[in-house]
Amino acid sequence: MDYKISVIIPNRNGGSTIGLCLEALFKSAHNSFEVVVVDDCSTDNSISIIEKYPCSLVKLEHHVGTAHARNIGAMQSSGEILFFIDSDCLVFEDTLALAEKLSSTHGLNTVIGGTYTIHPYDRTFYSAFQSAYINYSELKNFQYPDYIAAHAMIISSHTFKETGGFPADFLPIIEDVEFSHRLRRNGYKLIMEPNLKVQHIFGYRNMADSLRNGYRKSKYWMIYSIGNKDVLSDSGTASYEMKTNVFSMFGSLVLLGLYLANFNPIFLFLFAVLIGGNIALNLKLFSHFYKSGGQAFLLTASLYYIFVYPLAVGLGVVAGTMNYILFQNQK
Repeated sequence: MDYKISVIIPNRNGGSTIGLCLEALFKSAHNSFEVVVVDDCSTDNSISIIEKYPCSLVKLEHHVGTAHARNIGAMQSSGEILFFIDSDCLVFEDTLALAEKLSSTHGLNTVIGGTYTIHPYDRTFYSAFQSAYINYSELKNFQYPDYIAAHAMIISSHTFKETGGFPADFLPIIEDVEFSHRLRRNGYKLIMEPNLKVQHIFGYRNMADSLRNGYRKSKYWMIYSIGNKDVLSDSGTASYEMKTNVFSMFGSLVLLGLYLANFNPIFLFLFAVLIGGNIALNLKLFSHFYKSGGQAFLLTASLYYIFVYPLAVGLGVVAGTMNYILFQNQK
């Protein structure tokens, strides 16, 4: 059966990427699709760029957030299949054809997800690290994913409307995680398709951009996870590996401090054991780093992952925990 696909794109100040996103979409080999862009009160040149392409443009008068913008786009669409992507994601020529094929194969009661390509559009080290890490993490349990990310989500229009769509009154991000959990509770099947990929434009110019992203995502993920009582679950980028990695970094700093305080070799031994155990647990990820960029990238990405990135993630966890406690106390 042939399905019409509606590609839904929320946009807010995405002038630097939305043109590339739409250019890639309209090079698609698929014949039956529409593109609905919901502009969430952009203050840059986004509108003028979007208007150059044959898509449906919904201009919002008030800033509503990404989740609500996605819902509005879905309500304005006409396709049987909704394909959610972000304004900084690029599809390939066969992506929409693959989306239709997957919908026909798995049926309309299955929600299908894709991930980022192993290599990002922008090839800075920090963007390359993030793309390889997300690609590995989201495909690790592709048959039984905990969530489907909205940067590449295929869902039937009927299912979307029946389940209420993304939570509009929610956190600024990870609305796709909440929606995925709600879908599963309602009996829908979630799967990840390894061949369904979009190329992401991260735009990370330096370490500060990367660490800021890690902090922000872990902060809001922690707020949601405490309320959802799944803090310790193996969930995509919030994986067992990353959680162990954060514990390993902060634990190793404590052990190193204790060793420097009294030079007791037991602390140095425990430090080595903790780091060694963390490396052993993450060997598959490190192999993925090697696949992504060879020996040099393996070395730099692994060192960054073990000794630097978990600092931002850990601080985000602390901030998220404090925010959750404060919110509960204000009720």
